[in-house]
Amino acid sequence: MIDTKRFAAKAAGCKVPVTEAQAALLDRYAALLVEYNEKVNLTAITDAEGIEEKHFIDSLLLAAQPEVQGRLVDVGTGAGFPGVVAKIYCPGLQLTLLEPTGKRLDFLRWACGQLGVEAEFLKERAEEAARKQWRETFDTATARAVARLDKLSEYCLPLVKVGGYFLAMKAESAAEELEEARPAIQKLGGQVVELRRFSLPAGDERGIIVIKKISQTPTVYPRNGGKIAKSPLK
Repeated sequence: MIDTKRFAAKAAGCKVPVTEAQAALLDRYAALLVEYNEKVNLTAITDAEGIEEKHFIDSLLLAAQPEVQGRLVDVGTGAGFPGVVAKIYCPGLQLTLLEPTGKRLDFLRWACGQLGVEAEFLKERAEEAARKQWRETFDTATARAVARLDKLSEYCLPLVKVGGYFLAMKAESAAEELEEARPAIQKLGGQVVELRRFSLPAGDERGIIVIKKISQTPTVYPRNGGKIAKSPLK
């Protein structure tokens, strides 16, 4: 499906080198994604180079961050990005894939079974999961293409334990979203560490916003999804 040598060279160029075994497993993942995408809409990106860069290398940039360790929850994971790629890159992670859409979760269960990737699968909305046994239990939370950061912080930070990290994957709007979200981050018990900037091989800009959980999230958060969407914290 993907050109593993080309992909490995691109990954090395982005300072996220992969082994032959990892490249082969990601190649298999790409084939499974494209096959399943014919019956369930998982992604609009189905060409080999698009998958290599916009799904895999994008996810590897997250996986390579030093804060990504221990128990990781991928919020709104969709087709498994970045969570499944992170688990392939860092096999020691305890991965939880949180996705409210049943058809996508069915794909994730099937694909992870085919790939031999161990994960916990949660058919939950983040704001509901954080009201249950998963509240403040994860070392790291991440999310990609879910919501703007002021809303996303309320979905993710309540899931992170004190001392853990929330890493938000963003594109060109990273700096703007960060400034907009600073009051929400503070109210939710977070502290901004930094915005790390990267470029994909084709030149697309990426940013990873690193937020440390320094105090417990007040019990009034997260609010329900409708309130988060209509009235982000200010």
